[in-house]
Amino acid sequence: MSWYSIVAIFAIIFCISVCLFQLIRLIHLGKPKDFSKPAGDLSKAIPYSFTGAMLPSHKESAYLHLPEYSAGILFHIGTFISFVVLIIHLSGYFITEPLFVWCLTAGISATAICGLIILIARFFNKIQKEISNPDDYISNLLVTVFQILTIGILHFDIPMLYFLWASLLLFYLPFGKLKHVVYFFAARYHLGFFYGWRGTWPPKK
Repeated sequence: MSWYSIVAIFAIIFCISVCLFQLIRLIHLGKPKDFSKPAGDLSKAIPYSFTGAMLPSHKESAYLHLPEYSAGILFHIGTFISFVVLIIHLSGYFITEPLFVWCLTAGISATAICGLIILIARFFNKIQKEISNPDDYISNLLVTVFQILTIGILHFDIPMLYFLWASLLLFYLPFGKLKHVVYFFAARYHLGFFYGWRGTWPPKK
């Protein structure tokens, strides 16, 4: 096994360990405390927070920006697929079936383009630029390049560059905004709890 493969494996272990620590810490803090009388059903509100409430039509302003919303969803899907490809390559297997390779190439190419569009928008959209910080740019760049290199590893012999960039992303993930991979679930749970307790979610027909 090459040294850069070992670095990538260590990066995965490190990333998972830190994210797991953050998750355990969140669980230890416990669920929200609300001393008012409950007016809704949490068993329905919390699942709704992860499903229906995520639809753009049910968000405050996402329905006004459907292209950006769709690009974000695709970008996240491409990132997940890219991590699966990384695990496959680290396990010693290589994706060689031509049809599958080109399907992956087409799909991840589309999601990487979405990432580039989101990144460019942060530079040129006045509102986004004003509310963005360095972490927004770094996180987007790390993930977008990772997707591009995932396409590269499917066609070219670039294992060192691929594994080292993946390692950089994994080492950064638990500390930047990318750690929302953990906090997303806590945030949606808290939203479901908050609005469910008040009887607001799920909306009554």
